[in-house]
Amino acid sequence: MAAELPVPVYTLLGDAYPTQELTLKHAARFNEVAEQFIARFGQKPTYIARAPGRVNLIGEHIDYALFGVFPTAIEQDILIACAPHDPSHTISRDAGHVNAQNLHPKYAPQSFTPMLRRRRESIAQQEEQAKGEAEDVHLESDWHLEIDTRELRWESYVKAGYYGVLNNYFTASSSGHPKPVDLLVTGTVPPGSGVSSSAAMVVASTLAFLAVNGKLEEGTETVTKGRLVSMAVQNEKRVGVNSGGMDQAASILGTANSALYISFYPSLAAELVTLPTTIPGSLEEEAVFVVANSLVVSDKVVGAKTRYNLRVVETLLAARLLATHLGLPQTFFTTCVTPNRPTLREVVGAFLRVRYPDTVEPLSEESLESGLELLVDVVESLRGDAVREALGMDSAGVPEGESGLTIEEIIKASGMDENVFREVYLSWVDVEATYFQIYKRARHIVTESLRVLEFRDVCLSAVKTATPPSEDDGPSNLTSLKALGTLMNASQESCSKMFECSCPELDLLTRICRRSGALGSRLTGAGWGGCTVSLVPASQVDSFIQAVKEAYPGYRWLGEAKLNEAIFATRPGSGAFVYKLTE
Repeated sequence: MAAELPVPVYTLLGDAYPTQELTLKHAARFNEVAEQFIARFGQKPTYIARAPGRVNLIGEHIDYALFGVFPTAIEQDILIACAPHDPSHTISRDAGHVNAQNLHPKYAPQSFTPMLRRRRESIAQQEEQAKGEAEDVHLESDWHLEIDTRELRWESYVKAGYYGVLNNYFTASSSGHPKPVDLLVTGTVPPGSGVSSSAAMVVASTLAFLAVNGKLEEGTETVTKGRLVSMAVQNEKRVGVNSGGMDQAASILGTANSALYISFYPSLAAELVTLPTTIPGSLEEEAVFVVANSLVVSDKVVGAKTRYNLRVVETLLAARLLATHLGLPQTFFTTCVTPNRPTLREVVGAFLRVRYPDTVEPLSEESLESGLELLVDVVESLRGDAVREALGMDSAGVPEGESGLTIEEIIKASGMDENVFREVYLSWVDVEATYFQIYKRARHIVTESLRVLEFRDVCLSAVKTATPPSEDDGPSNLTSLKALGTLMNASQESCSKMFECSCPELDLLTRICRRSGALGSRLTGAGWGGCTVSLVPASQVDSFIQAVKEAYPGYRWLGEAKLNEAIFATRPGSGAFVYKLTE
């Protein structure tokens, strides 16, 4: 599996990219950051860590229901050049000290030194020692770097990556100290655009500190890609991002011309899936993805009560009512990942085990797909009128056409004690709604999860049926690409109408993209703003981008540089790696 492979370290840049064209394209940036590093620090960098951004091709708002998603790494990336500090050029520095600079002029240079504290492994051990019951209590390293999550700065993400290296490799039981480091950051991942610039920064930072401290050298314990994903997920929590792992996995496990099918249940797993491209030798070019920013900023924290957090709660409530409707046994509820609060993915598995007793987890993708197909019609039972009818409740006073349910109706339908219900579902999060849209959210998640699996099926089938081209062959992958585009369009429709996480600007932008030649276009990321991703034939990319620039109102007053940041083409790119510079 990809996660078991070691983090790649290259001494030749040509080994890091699949084609000479891409190597030459990116070599200029590697050379620039290396030259700038010499100019600023008076020495050559020993390593350049590289981590790409990502775009989610399909599968929105289903990861926290524990269904699989389909992201890909993109060509845009973060580069961090680094080297142990050379005391011959400036004064010597403390162990672990970092002198960080950024090529972007808006980001000021920063210096910081981690502090090593020591703490007892547990309160219980402290108490035992106080009682004289323990003669020797093991002490473990506890490193601290100041990160204010209320006011995140560019160096906060550098510090976040450093945390994992310090606490995994420089504990009290380990030998040695972290080296003082000089580093220089540059990047082409647009910040705040929904393509995971923060995850790319944290992954690149983690890699840089691993490399400069010799943790990726031959003869040391192998750092696998899977371990790096785990470290990066934990590291990003330092800046207040409780990620499910999709962003980091896409950045680290990405492979050129491939996407990732990432599943979350019963544990995080990633499968490389080759995207359909024209058979080598065909006259037709491949399709590429174009990312376009709506320029609408959506902060998950702002409006969370009626948007992001509310959707999470509605999704969990849908799982509870669906499980109750299906008559799943009480033992199911108590054995969920979060006891008594099942996710829709867990409901699907339990439903299949009841229907087919031989079913075991983890489900195959084929079994999961069949289970979801069976539930498409069952979800109709979650419509407000259907629930009220089943409960024998009067619909008087309910607005015409309202498919949602009040919290009182949901509590009654759940069969739970009201106090227990509120403790399980409402005590840990602040949400606000008169009618909870249980049916709409469940329908989106079930159908979106099916679309992800169908997207995967199309890609796998295209590879299996690929044949060498002949002179009379047309674009043999066009049918597959159109099928992917159709699934992307259906996803956008569901995000807009069922999950209601789109916005007028995103709806307009996806329509403009389709009119401009996209085979499919949808929002990507949490929604309520941010970016769209469109599947576009490579031969039409320039005309497509120009048409969108002219048609989307938000782009009309942007200068050329800002326009190029707002809309850009990208192919599925290679994952994170380290480039080791040699003499």
